[in-house]
Amino acid sequence: MKRVFLFVLTNLAIVFVLSIVLRLLGVDGILEAQGAGLDMTGLLVFASVFGFGGAFISLALSKWMAKRMTGARVIEQPSTEAEAWLMQTVERQAGQAGIGMPEVAIYDAPDPNAFATGMRRDAALVAVSTGLLRSMNRGEVEAVLAHEVSHVASGDMVTLALIQGVVNTFVIVASRVVGHLVDRVVFKTERGRGPAFFITSILAQMVFGILASMIVFYFSRQREFRADAGAASMSGPQNMIAALEALQRSVAQPHLPDQMAAFGISGKRGGGLARLFMTHPPLEERIARLRQGQ
Repeated sequence: MKRVFLFVLTNLAIVFVLSIVLRLLGVDGILEAQGAGLDMTGLLVFASVFGFGGAFISLALSKWMAKRMTGARVIEQPSTEAEAWLMQTVERQAGQAGIGMPEVAIYDAPDPNAFATGMRRDAALVAVSTGLLRSMNRGEVEAVLAHEVSHVASGDMVTLALIQGVVNTFVIVASRVVGHLVDRVVFKTERGRGPAFFITSILAQMVFGILASMIVFYFSRQREFRADAGAASMSGPQNMIAALEALQRSVAQPHLPDQMAAFGISGKRGGGLARLFMTHPPLEERIARLRQGQ
């Protein structure tokens, strides 16, 4: 209930703030003076509904999508000692973190990875790859599980959806404002909307979307540091460092679908400008951060 209230409150706050800012900047007056007739209030409502709506629909479907995209098998009744250990470890960590018992799943992939997702802290999904179970010892696997449980306990999935909703809202509004200005001011369309509006809006939305995604990826990288710290407090910093070092030794690139990349323990490697679009910080930085905190 608290998260739903936060979502609604944030949505309304964004609409209000954007309305004030656009009026203070005189955007309404400029558009009206040029005969654009753009209803900014209606546009802001439209943008916020679609921007936040899309983000939260994706979040609501995240568990269902994750299971089908990765082929994850939820452990209903442990059939092996390893599965029983996974269930017991997650149950213990969930109790430490003060959340409900997540669903625990295993998916088939050669790379060592894991992810957590779900709309509610008390009804999340934690999944590990077969590659992770084969390549790590139990202390390292325990640290990885604690990392994912920390994500759930911190409400990272909901916070990420809120940030994505804000970004979506700005992108939709900005792209349509630019489309109107180009259509009416540059191409002098006097009635309705000309082709320039649709073409410019689509191009602007693509450009603004790419730029705005850097904000989402920045948050995603910061939450990885926080989840590492949470895992270190639950399973011990040495176990978490050892798990990250095991990921460093892995030559396989992560095989999570792009839609799930931000929720994994390990992300794709990159440098330079590519770093701005990374969902995870470099492993060496994460290890250094943990060692500084010891």
